[in-house]
Amino acid sequence: MSEAVKPTLPGVFLAFAKVGAMTFGGGYAMIPILERELIDKRGWATNEELMDYYAVGQCTPGVIAVNTATFIGNKLLGTIGGIIATLGMVFPSLVIITVIAGILTNFADIPAVQSAFAGIRVCVCVLIFNSVVKLFKSAVIDKATFAIFLAVLVCSFFFKVSPVILVLCSAAAGIILTNLGVRGK
Repeated sequence: MSEAVKPTLPGVFLAFAKVGAMTFGGGYAMIPILERELIDKRGWATNEELMDYYAVGQCTPGVIAVNTATFIGNKLLGTIGGIIATLGMVFPSLVIITVIAGILTNFADIPAVQSAFAGIRVCVCVLIFNSVVKLFKSAVIDKATFAIFLAVLVCSFFFKVSPVILVLCSAAAGIILTNLGVRGK
């Protein structure tokens, strides 16, 4: 992590606008970009904080990227920081989508455009996979967290349990296992 840069409203807006402009493929694909911009370059959060905000952002209503930006902006500069971070995150998308919507309908049936989108989808899959591997390495650190991981995996894939239920049960399991001494405090 670099030396912390003092957050300002314009700085927060620009940092999240950069993340918003560079995030293709949704919330999962933004993790590496958030890490680089907020942890490595600015020192505004730790990896653990970012993953915590991301987890909460995932189980609250709305878009994960926007929720995460709101939480981090609020941490940095209070309510106005949350608002500015949110605006920074959505501004590039608003501009880009407006432009694309205006011209895409004219080109959507062209085979080269369809092929380009197919290639982009594959790239996004790899970005998401890289984020999952990184998150797995930092989250699954002992037998207890591996057991929670396996339980969530089974409940998610085979029983289609709601992500909100999975997060709440995982949080409870983490607290219980720590209090029982199964995990280090």
